[in-house]
Amino acid sequence: MLADIFILIGAFFMLVAAIGVYRMPDLYMRLHTNTKSATFGVGFLLLGAAFRFQNLDISARALAIMIFLFVTAPVAAHMIGRAAYFVGAPLWKGTLSDDLKGRYDPKTHELMSKSKTRKTGDKPTK
Repeated sequence: MLADIFILIGAFFMLVAAIGVYRMPDLYMRLHTNTKSATFGVGFLLLGAAFRFQNLDISARALAIMIFLFVTAPVAAHMIGRAAYFVGAPLWKGTLSDDLKGRYDPKTHELMSKSKTRKTGDKPTK
C-alpha cells in the first residue's frame, strides 16, 4: 500500500515535469520545472520500488540512485543553464530581471560581484 502511494506521487511529479516542459516559455523555466519535478518524481518512484520489493539489495541500489540523483541533478541543471546563458539563449519577454546582465564576463566565464560592476550594469570592470 505504501509503495503504491509513493509510486503515484512519483508519477504525479513526472506528469508535472512533462507539463512544465510543454508549457513554460523559455529554456530557463523549462530547465527549472524539469529538474525539480523530475528529480522528486524519480526519487518517489525509486522509494516506491524499494518498498514494493522489500529486498535489501534493491533498496540499497534505489537509495544509492536517489542520493546520486539528488546530488547531480541540480549541478547538471546549473551547468546547462550557465552554458545556455553564455551562448545567448533568449529569456522570455516577460522576464522581469536579468541578474547576470553586466556581471558575467564572457572571456573568463567568471561572475563578478555587484561591487565590481559599473553603475550602468552592462559591462563588468576589471
